[in-house]
Amino acid sequence: MEAVARLNNVPTSPRKMRLVAGLIRGKSVSRALGLLKFEPNAGAARIEKLLLSALSNWQQKNEDARIEDANLYIKEIFVNEGKMLKRLRPAPQGRGYRIRKRSNHVTLIIDSMTEDQVEQQSKKSKKANK
Repeated sequence: MEAVARLNNVPTSPRKMRLVAGLIRGKSVSRALGLLKFEPNAGAARIEKLLLSALSNWQQKNEDARIEDANLYIKEIFVNEGKMLKRLRPAPQGRGYRIRKRSNHVTLIIDSMTEDQVEQQSKKSKKANK
């Protein structure tokens, strides 16, 4: 059972937010929370809050299940461009340079791992350790 959380109109550029999103893509929820807690990028705090919101959404859908036993992971996370505010900055000789203030939308989907996925994950980690 998956849960979705969305964050719209975040006033940072999509490129900066995609760096943080790529850091946690495919990781378990507990590992992702640990990574985001100590990540210095500004978008990390917002994505951490979004991940906690997705976790809460999952909890509401599955009231009888425990989060620790569910083996949750980040199934999908993507960042789209949002509205762009166009401003003018004064430039020499009476000209004006255009400044584009970008924003983005973040969508986060978490899901519980099946036994097959858990086995594949353990095989990958064993290969990485060799």
